[in-house]
Amino acid sequence: MRPVLLVIAHGSRDPRHAATVHALTGRVRALRPGLRVETAFLDFNAPTAAQVLSALYADGVRDVVALPLLLTRAFHAKADVPAVLERSRAALPGLSLRVADVLGPSPLLTGALERRLAEAGLRPADRSTTGVVLASAGSSDPEAIAVIAEIAREWRHTGWCAVRPAFASAALPRTEDAVRALRADGARRVVVAPYVLAPGRLPDRIAAGAAAAGADLVAEVLGAAPEVARLLLRRYDAAAPAAALLPALSA
Repeated sequence: MRPVLLVIAHGSRDPRHAATVHALTGRVRALRPGLRVETAFLDFNAPTAAQVLSALYADGVRDVVALPLLLTRAFHAKADVPAVLERSRAALPGLSLRVADVLGPSPLLTGALERRLAEAGLRPADRSTTGVVLASAGSSDPEAIAVIAEIAREWRHTGWCAVRPAFASAALPRTEDAVRALRADGARRVVVAPYVLAPGRLPDRIAAGAAAAGADLVAEVLGAAPEVARLLLRRYDAAAPAAALLPALSA
């Protein structure tokens, strides 16, 4: 039997967050009938990863791929998720626990961003005169910030007038500042593409900043876009056959 896929999301007090995560994992199940897919949260929502793993263990499951539902390798991916999983591994003898890579960067995520902009009303003919703000939640981790900046640079080469990164917290510039900078640079149209997976406080801050600066269009979060669901399965498939077991994560 294939390992169980355990998707570990951040969690939020905003009920839209958990609903979006469950919609995404539901789409993953639909894409891969027969694969057991479970959902857990690091904070604010239930169940926790420890609770799900204990229930799976009691059910006889001994092979699990844990997939952090995160876009970059920042603090949660480097510290929180490994710590949670290490405690469960130590408490559940014989459990084979592999950890998949975080989701980003990936061309599938860029495809999901493009989908959300099109759904919000952006036409292909508008591309060459449109500046895009790639708005992420933000991080104090320099590696994560560099990844967002590189995604913006790469995306710029697909025909946009310009693409600028922005951050809702922990780093600069803010969304409103990036919108104004694109206007000052002469972009005829400025749109905001949230590089976040689910609604919550920081995505709301991105939308508020876009509105305050007069962005022409703000896309929805990535959510349960088909491209994101396919990416989860791609990460699972890469981890399932030959990924290192959990203790190697700390190396």
